[in-house]
Amino acid sequence: MANTFLCTRCTSKLPPALPVLRQSVKQKGWCLLCMFLAPCAYQKLCQANQVWKWHLMSRSYATLSKEQKEKLASGPSLGDFIDGSIEVEEERHGYTGKLVKEKGDKRLRLPPWLKQEIPIGKNYHKLKTSLRELNLHTVCEEARCPNIGECWGGGEGETATATIMLLGDTCTRGCRFCSVKTARKPPPPDPNEPVNTATAIAKWGLDYVVLTSVDRDDLSDGGSTHFAETVQELKQRNPKVLVECLTPDFRGDLDAVERVAKSGLDVFAHNVETVERLQIFVRDPRANYKQTMAVLEHAKKVRPDVITKSSIMLGLGEKDEEVFQTMKDLRAIGVECLTLGQYMQPTKRHLKVAEYVTPEKFHYWEKIGNKLGFAYTASGPLVRSSYRAGEFFIANLLKDRRKGETDH
Repeated sequence: MANTFLCTRCTSKLPPALPVLRQSVKQKGWCLLCMFLAPCAYQKLCQANQVWKWHLMSRSYATLSKEQKEKLASGPSLGDFIDGSIEVEEERHGYTGKLVKEKGDKRLRLPPWLKQEIPIGKNYHKLKTSLRELNLHTVCEEARCPNIGECWGGGEGETATATIMLLGDTCTRGCRFCSVKTARKPPPPDPNEPVNTATAIAKWGLDYVVLTSVDRDDLSDGGSTHFAETVQELKQRNPKVLVECLTPDFRGDLDAVERVAKSGLDVFAHNVETVERLQIFVRDPRANYKQTMAVLEHAKKVRPDVITKSSIMLGLGEKDEEVFQTMKDLRAIGVECLTLGQYMQPTKRHLKVAEYVTPEKFHYWEKIGNKLGFAYTASGPLVRSSYRAGEFFIANLLKDRRKGETDH
């Protein structure tokens, strides 16, 4: 066999190595496997492999046109990438990419205002470690929220917030916008979760905590008792901590709604998610527009002093008049706080983004919300229902209300 290589170490007959690599094994006459088994020979092999890579790169560079070579020469250096000094041209001169999905488009490109930095920081890692130790879940992680680093970071002069997801990490419903796991029969709730949650919050020193949960249609009370117990444990350990409950609809069970509303929370939140026309396409069929309105209305009825709140996602194909009507409907039932944010497709299996709404349009909806009488309207591409909850509510609503109570 002319095209074979005889190893002098293992006497195997094998095809020859790559031309450059073969030069490195002629000294000993070993095959590549034997080279890997010998550290000194392996080092020579790596060096030869690096030469081969540079040969390929130089050959590719030689085929570039003169204009392409000039562009490479005048472009940013490696140091520019490392220190983050490169400016995005689209951010400097305005984004000109497509924002509305048309028929035949597979996916819209993410505009620059939706790009976030990788989460880092001591607070971030401290919270994440504590969550794992106490077997707790957060919607920040499960729903892949883009603001996780900012909210968990907190810092001096800022409010650190976290959104704890109760009743496990598996939902009984399958909304087409949500990346949380689903199952018909999730594992039973952890009976120690209320105590573990309160312990974690006390350890972290959070000013504001949001409690939310997956839908648990398999439980007789929808998990409302579990919600109430967690709130009571939190308030018992730290009466000053502000607690928001972002609840499911409990299948429309108003007794369950009342149980949570009267648990001692500060904010009762339930999201309408989208306009009435798109409900059937976006949410699980067991959720609907009227049921959501009934939940929010009843919470305000049994606790007139509690702050009620809801959230709308934009970019799903809604029309301006539909968004306006939804906002009017929420105000009509006494909802005081509203958040509007950009829908972002979590995975390829979920609903595609129909439109990337510009920051200017979000500012427009903020002004509309204020005109309609919402006590606070948080509207922006990266705003989420519990995004910077502490700053939004502590600074704007609860502080003013407590001041008013003191004056009286």
